[in-house]
Amino acid sequence: MHARPVARHHVTAPHRLALPGPPTIAAAVVDEAVAEAVTAELERCCAHFVAHSRSLDPVFARDVAERLATFTCGGGSRIRPRLLWWALRACGGTDAHVPGALRVAAALELIQSCALVHDDVMDQSEVRRGGPSFHAQIASQYSRSVAAAEPGLSAFAQSAAVLAGDLALSWADDLVAEADLEPPVRAEVLRVWRAMRTEMIAGQYLDLHGQATSSRSAVQAMRTACLKTARYTVEQPLALGAALAGSDEATTRALTAAGRCAGIAFQLRDDLLGVFGDPAVTGKPSGEDIRSGKATYLLALAHSGARAVAGTPVLDLLRGCRGNAPLSGAVLSSVREALRSTGAPARVERRIERLSRASGRHLAAAALQDPSARHLSALLAQVASPPRCGHLTTEPAGPGGSSR
Repeated sequence: MHARPVARHHVTAPHRLALPGPPTIAAAVVDEAVAEAVTAELERCCAHFVAHSRSLDPVFARDVAERLATFTCGGGSRIRPRLLWWALRACGGTDAHVPGALRVAAALELIQSCALVHDDVMDQSEVRRGGPSFHAQIASQYSRSVAAAEPGLSAFAQSAAVLAGDLALSWADDLVAEADLEPPVRAEVLRVWRAMRTEMIAGQYLDLHGQATSSRSAVQAMRTACLKTARYTVEQPLALGAALAGSDEATTRALTAAGRCAGIAFQLRDDLLGVFGDPAVTGKPSGEDIRSGKATYLLALAHSGARAVAGTPVLDLLRGCRGNAPLSGAVLSSVREALRSTGAPARVERRIERLSRASGRHLAAAALQDPSARHLSALLAQVASPPRCGHLTTEPAGPGGSSR
């Protein structure tokens, strides 16, 4: 009896993993188009990562790596890289700082992809940036196959998205690790980077914890907003820019204080947009926070306001929406009116305005260089106080029946 020959599979030689060197570009050129310069760096780096993925397995490369690269390079406002860049320039960054800054800025976009892909899995959200979320794309791709008829498709798609988020974080870490930085600068950049990663995850966990425990603590909601958004989205990108420029401690402290205030204001505004915003503008369905029972500052204030005036119908309405399918227009209108009746949206607006003013005061105390300081000031003001939520006012109706 002859032994069955062992099948031999051809394995492609792995793509060389070392990243290509950064381009030579003047700081003044980047000043004119920061987002475009960061996107170009992302495309170069992601092309390299995708090539490596193809050498490992074509299915993995097609389903995960290429999709992740497209998601990262093709969308987003590049707010974190822009904050990093203008902090760098306002702290005295020059042409010599450009390669390292663009590399770290690209890493920020990849860690943002990690956060968004994972966030959509945890929230079971089917929409991101006006199109299908990452796991929804995977599910749609395989729903056309025979195997997709099996009940495990949704779990497979979500698990694939978790892996994609992990891959984005790995790519981000690779970029920071290989950034061309002087030893003292590298040490400070790595310190901020490591802190930011843990803060982001801590904030996400607090978000989940508040949702699971039906927390209505305004203090806890603000802590979550600080960790999940303010530090990760605004404060730490500014700290990275200052670190790359070798800024002094006093300037960095004032700069990051300005960023924290602006970042909290940004999250509070995002909470309002989640209820009162136009999905065509936000790219996300309205009412998702209500349906999922998110422990936002807005809802914490609404619950305390309703309890203060024995507003049981308001509380019943909010509880009844939790766990439902996407809210209908009629239900969402009722929720909006109920929230206005508690005064919570108007209180959030006032808190945003105070935070925005505080951000401006902290920034004025920093020893920054013009004209970059003016760019940074305008950007922080935009973060802290973007346009309100469209035609849907958050103010309660006044005595005459119109909003104030």
